[in-house]
Amino acid sequence: MNAESPKAEELNLPQAFLLLATSDTDGKPEIPVFALRTTLAGAILAELERTGAIELRGKHVRDTGTTPETDFQRELDLIRHKSRPHTPRRWVSMLEGRSEVQRVYESMASLGIVEQVGEKHLGLFRTMRYPEKDHAPEAALMKKLEAALTDTRIAPQVPETTDSGPGTPEAGAAAAAKPAAKGPDARILALIALLEAAGLLPKLFPEADRVWVDELAKDYWPARAVEDELRLIRLAEEERATL
Repeated sequence: MNAESPKAEELNLPQAFLLLATSDTDGKPEIPVFALRTTLAGAILAELERTGAIELRGKHVRDTGTTPETDFQRELDLIRHKSRPHTPRRWVSMLEGRSEVQRVYESMASLGIVEQVGEKHLGLFRTMRYPEKDHAPEAALMKKLEAALTDTRIAPQVPETTDSGPGTPEAGAAAAAKPAAKGPDARILALIALLEAAGLLPKLFPEADRVWVDELAKDYWPARAVEDELRLIRLAEEERATL
């Protein structure tokens, strides 16, 4: 990695997910487009939670009132100013879209990680692809993910969310149970959960222990929201196919 290459830990969760979900050579998604857009929406929620801007209270996503620096201020403002709260799955449904994916790709292009390549249709640029330009950030991410997936001596650090909300004995017990020691940080574990929800983790790490993957990825609410939304999308597709 040269001095100008962005470090893996400098990438936000949507960037990290999209980088791993895109073919290095042709710049096309490695998973269906609907799964890419849905999981990216979940990654945006995960990033906002990671920076302390939002949290899950009971069944709804809530603004914490803090103002961290974030690349997703527009999404945070949507959550902050909604007249009534929504569930995580509902927010995933509201945030998923082509424009969000495009914006994250363009942010990585500006960092020199990928390059923007257009495909012409009838003389017009209609399809954009983002093949890899600098492999160092992805290689560093893969190394961190592999370490987390192979070291079964460590305990997951992705916090479990209770239905009781903050300030309750249950929430306090969950916070006290967080391991303070070594092992992968919450960001890497969040990425594992998102990759698993998207169906991408087995493609990236086919030899990973599935029981350990489940242990690492369980009970992470942004990933659960992605899984719930993808399930509804697939059910809708199946219904349309039978009409």
